[in-house]
Amino acid sequence: MIDSLLADTRDRMKKAIEVTRTDLSSIRSGRATPALVENIVVAVYGGTQHLKIMELATINAADTKTLVITPYDPSIIGEIDRGLQAANVGLSPNVDGELIRISLPPLSEERRQEYIKLAKVKLEAGKVMVRQVRHDAMKELGVALTDKEIGEDEKKAGEKKVQELTDEMIAEIDTMGTKKEEELLQV
Repeated sequence: MIDSLLADTRDRMKKAIEVTRTDLSSIRSGRATPALVENIVVAVYGGTQHLKIMELATINAADTKTLVITPYDPSIIGEIDRGLQAANVGLSPNVDGELIRISLPPLSEERRQEYIKLAKVKLEAGKVMVRQVRHDAMKELGVALTDKEIGEDEKKAGEKKVQELTDEMIAEIDTMGTKKEEELLQV
């Protein structure tokens, strides 16, 4: 019973970490990455459909400062351009024939500090998700004890293992945060 609970808890915590990793990748650092724009939702085909850019086009980093978006359907290039501008993420797209180029301006020190604060907020949200999973697991252990499925010793051992797992996942989130901060501070 405890082994299946721990496996389920680990899976749920890993999902929380993946959500946090995705959130962090959307924060702009000094480097051009497709993650900056791939989840921006754009109204296309006269506003009848709302799709993410990654569903409408290929996104490549031409170099460390330039993203190139090539729509699968060239007729929607204007709608993607408008969607990027409306997203207000601090990027200026330029339509170049059948593709869109986005040149990333260098980050000011003030902007870097704002992004570091935003990253810390997203990291804390990830930690809260992990702690919520821990809380749910602890509650399940309590219910199992009440229902006499496990004994007091098994409950204590299970709680200890859940806490160790939680500490491991929080440390992983902290490591992601340190890497992101280093990335943001690179000039």
